[in-house]
Amino acid sequence: MTDDRTRVLVPVNYSELSEKALRTALELHPDAELTALHVIDFRTSDLGPGGWGSASGAFDEWLEDAREHAEELLAHAEEVAAEYDLEIETDEVVGEDASSILEYAEEGDFDLIIIGSHSRSLPARILLGGVSETVVRRAQIPVLVVR
Repeated sequence: MTDDRTRVLVPVNYSELSEKALRTALELHPDAELTALHVIDFRTSDLGPGGWGSASGAFDEWLEDAREHAEELLAHAEEVAAEYDLEIETDEVVGEDASSILEYAEEGDFDLIIIGSHSRSLPARILLGGVSETVVRRAQIPVLVVR
């Protein structure tokens, strides 16, 4: 890549804080190369790897449905960017939220991650650990957390 623009990664999901993080990125870094990333976390399904679910092909059906929802979410992210007269890149990956975000940021040579502070309920954050908290602790680049 020969472009010297700042590269900003914005993980997106279906929460209000996620959209707020995207809007913050668009406002603070209008000249950046911005990528909205959605992680399809297979742990959100009881049909995932490890023998969950009983019907053959159930996980594949779940994944296909999750990808369709991700496509809609990322289309919405592009619409939000268009409100600012900007274009963004979008992508989706399948994996565990925090690890996938960190790996994507490293492999994509991003300069900054802008992420919503949380999207899960308090009990889920206690049990699973906050994605944004994990990203902040483990990221090798600056992270801006939006509340």
